Amino acid sequence: MLKAISPIDGRYQSKTQSLSPFFSEYALIKYRIYVELEYLEALIMDLELVSNDELVQFQVVKSEILKGFDEIEAVKVKEIEKVTNHDVKAVEYYIKEILAERGFDKILEFTHFGLTSQDINNTAFPLMIKNALSEVIVPTLSSLLEHLIDLSMKYQGIPMLARTHGQPASPTTLGKEIFVFVERLENEMILRSSITLKAKFGGATGNLNAHKIAYPHRNWVDFANAFIENLGLERYQTTTQIAHYDDLAALCQSWMRINTILIDFCRDIWTYISMEYFTQKVIAGEVGSSAMPHKVNPIDFENAEGNLGVANALFSHLAEKLPISRLQRDLTDSTVLRNVGVPFAHTLISLLSILKGLTKLELNEKKLQGDLDKNWAVTAEAIQNILRREGIDKPYEKLKELTRGNTEITQQSLIKFIQTLDVNENVKQELLEISPYNYVGYF
Repeated sequence: MLKAISPIDGRYQSKTQSLSPFFSEYALIKYRIYVELEYLEALIMDLELVSNDELVQFQVVKSEILKGFDEIEAVKVKEIEKVTNHDVKAVEYYIKEILAERGFDKILEFTHFGLTSQDINNTAFPLMIKNALSEVIVPTLSSLLEHLIDLSMKYQGIPMLARTHGQPASPTTLGKEIFVFVERLENEMILRSSITLKAKFGGATGNLNAHKIAYPHRNWVDFANAFIENLGLERYQTTTQIAHYDDLAALCQSWMRINTILIDFCRDIWTYISMEYFTQKVIAGEVGSSAMPHKVNPIDFENAEGNLGVANALFSHLAEKLPISRLQRDLTDSTVLRNVGVPFAHTLISLLSILKGLTKLELNEKKLQGDLDKNWAVTAEAIQNILRREGIDKPYEKLKELTRGNTEITQQSLIKFIQTLDVNENVKQELLEISPYNYVGYF
């Protein structure tokens, strides 16, 4: 860990290790083997290459290979790759060696039959991403969302001075301001869930050439569609040698939007902390500053914001680069796609940091109340709109003259102003009851 080049495998390894089964080199090899074996099984069944007993035997061996695959076995594949200088071909040879040892000579050469490496890669990667999302990333985001919902309910109805352009504005409630992010995240999660990851599975240039020439009377398009569907994905129908990656680009862009929402949230919470609306629990033994002993810094939200930025930079590159390839294939997608787990790792680090930061927050209601008490001028909007209702001439201008740039507006000065208005006593009483504490709208 101390010699790791990337902090996601070094400093933050404890936070990202849950992604190793999906985005490591070991994971990629295992998923490739899984796709190859599933394809071989589907192929020998479709072509009726073995008896029922032999099929059962093969299924047993397939299960043993997948269940027994560990880092020692992965090293064996890497040793083969040193000779082949081709990672997918190394997987093919690894499988063939095991099948040969188990006496499956009859089906040996149907391993990787009619395929190119991208049929395996462009099926393995979507599966890896899909499983990482469903098992790690989305549950963590959902946990954060639930926490925000709880906070919005906890702080429901607590009045708070709003700030537009950084200046005091019509009051709001703390619970509503947190729920703004709940709604934004929920909306984007719905959009994200509508994105279907797809696989490319069509041979060297996407036309199933080898399959058709070898067995011209079989419907290989239906076979390929069914095979990919059985893996839980959808199949691109018309491709070059590689996937379009348009679906993956859409997924990356969706996560960019989710992360941007979270950056906005982190900055708001950071600002509320700086305004002392929230204090932070002091953790025994922690140091806030190497020079200033008193400091309790909002490091969790700063850490999250930084990692979200890194994630978005990488998501942006993936979304912009992957859908572009020269003619039927160039290799630029390969090295880029190997990094697909990195932005998800930075996203995960951020989600965990935000969750940790939220557990440290303690509301300082005295500070919220103090800011409301100092800003009675924000009720000017309420007063002038009631005066509009009552048909008073130029109410906006009257309140503007009274309040704009005047830092001495208090409850008493507003009471004095209201008493001078040419309205009936009931309206005056209505105006006198308005305060920064109750002028908060529906939330």
